[in-house]
Amino acid sequence: VQLPASGGGLVQAGGSLRLSCAASGRILGIKSMGWYRQVPGKERELVASITSGTNYADSVKARFTISGNNAKKTSYLQMNSLNPEDAAVYFCNMQGVDGSSWSNFNSWGQGTLVTVSS
Repeated sequence: VQLPASGGGLVQAGGSLRLSCAASGRILGIKSMGWYRQVPGKERELVASITSGTNYADSVKARFTISGNNAKKTSYLQMNSLNPEDAAVYFCNMQGVDGSSWSNFNSWGQGTLVTVSS
């Protein structure tokens, strides 16, 4: 299962971006969708995830919204009121059951860069 992500770019502080991640390949079921981010010299951190409910990092609550469409095998991250501290490479993650192998998969996107100018 591959996860090409899109939607990153340059935005001014206070602006918005929407990231999307559409899985390719046969998928029997999706157990979770998530978005993570990483800046140079720091570990990758969870931004938001969906399993049975949604979960957000404290730093993005009330500004970011994660959503998913299982039928389209796609997850979205709507990011509002962006600030320079949100600048990072954002990675999508999806876990579920692979329809070709009938085994669990845990796939990562290649990352999309978000830059926020002050």
